[in-house]
Amino acid sequence: MGQDIDPFRAISVSKRAHDLKTEGRRILHMEFGQPSTPAPRGAIARAHEVLDTDPMGYWESRPLKERICQHYKNKYGVDLTPGRVTLTCGASPALVLALSTAFNPGDRIALARPGYVAYRNTLRALNLDPVEIACGADERYQLTADALDALDPVPAGVIIASPANPTGTIIPEDDLAAIAAVANAKNIRIISDEIYHGLSYGPDIRSMLEFDPDAYIVNSFSKYFSMPAWRLGWLVSPRDGAARTSAYVGNLFLTPPSLSQHAGLVAMDSAEELDGHVEVYRRNRELMLEALPRLGLEKIAPPDGAFYIYADISKYTDDSLAFCLKLLEDTGIATAPGVDFDPVEGHRFMRFSFALSTAQIEEALSLLEPWFAAQPQS
Repeated sequence: MGQDIDPFRAISVSKRAHDLKTEGRRILHMEFGQPSTPAPRGAIARAHEVLDTDPMGYWESRPLKERICQHYKNKYGVDLTPGRVTLTCGASPALVLALSTAFNPGDRIALARPGYVAYRNTLRALNLDPVEIACGADERYQLTADALDALDPVPAGVIIASPANPTGTIIPEDDLAAIAAVANAKNIRIISDEIYHGLSYGPDIRSMLEFDPDAYIVNSFSKYFSMPAWRLGWLVSPRDGAARTSAYVGNLFLTPPSLSQHAGLVAMDSAEELDGHVEVYRRNRELMLEALPRLGLEKIAPPDGAFYIYADISKYTDDSLAFCLKLLEDTGIATAPGVDFDPVEGHRFMRFSFALSTAQIEEALSLLEPWFAAQPQS
């Protein structure tokens, strides 16, 4: 029998939200990190063209892999070969591939807590042992080199994320270099989830490949490229792991949709339009940060990037799931309970996604302020 894993509780919130919508309720979806902005216009046009002219089939686009290599050279000064790039059906299969090819059952893998719920659960599903490192406000909710260095026994691997989900925090360059130094000294394999690259509101975002050329890198077209429904991502494997990754992906997943690969190639040259989307999120973030004190939410993780606010709600509740469900029933606003991201402390936190339109954010805030004002405090 396979390993039991915890449910993704934000999905249950979302299911209830969709039930309420079928009953005629107005719903504002702040529970998922799903861009409200559309795919780039050129990508959509290319998809229409391909649908009319190409029967398609199983295919891995060499031009797209070469374009991804060019992206790493232009953005980070890193040289890659297309053979190290594996195209996937989003970031989730890329994570599964990295974990499956890099580690053996029973290996211990370190990760920050709070962190993306699927890290912990995917590790368990693959018979790996998650070693969660508590990261609070003093660490900006991010894993540090000192915390990694202190682990005994030494883990086989570590997952890092910058910008992170659920917090949006970005790991500075010096800290990334320090993590890489500890990992390399102790033979700890790094998996870096870089799905939110491109979404920063000030701090520089650096790739772990700049500090560890043999790290596994997970990325996707779902966030910055605004193409979540196209199910397209990629994995960069180390030079000594690329052949194994290729064998695994061919057997486990075949190839991502051909249509998405054609569109994704065009999306990679749509920076002006996509950076305009980031400005929408920037404005939404400003509105949220202005309003949070009026909601009584003064303690939040620094939202350097991505499109999340991770807020301490301990003055209102010690059951974040029940709190989010009550908020949904009362206002029609769906949010994510912190217990998804942190099974120990997350019952006192909740996550808001501000990847909506600005008008929707303004509407949500008009409902959130009186609702929070009416909630009893401990």
